[in-house]
Amino acid sequence: MEKTEFFEKNIFLNLKNLNDGFDSDSIPYFSESDFEIVLERIEKFGIGIYEIKPRLEGDFLDVKVNEDYRKKATDPKWYKRAFSDFKKQQPNLIYSGRYKVSDRLLNRNSTVSDEEVS
Repeated sequence: MEKTEFFEKNIFLNLKNLNDGFDSDSIPYFSESDFEIVLERIEKFGIGIYEIKPRLEGDFLDVKVNEDYRKKATDPKWYKRAFSDFKKQQPNLIYSGRYKVSDRLLNRNSTVSDEEVS
């Protein structure tokens, strides 16, 4: 399974992508409430985040990366803290992330999907 397909089926499912052309089409942005769901789902799957990028009305604000917090990309402490810091700083932001997903997880989900089809 490709990373994009995995994210569409497991992480971004039933969430609204708010990227209306202000950034690359391949980068989905989500409301604060939807991004909170993204964070919950990636934690469940053990996926990491290298960076979180918020925007306000299409304008880029700041970026926080796991190294700022001296944590691994897969450590939920850093991305929960970064998200909380952004929410305190400015309400109504929209968020994107750069994610780390292992090939093992992608392959495991491919196998499960293939078995379900058979």
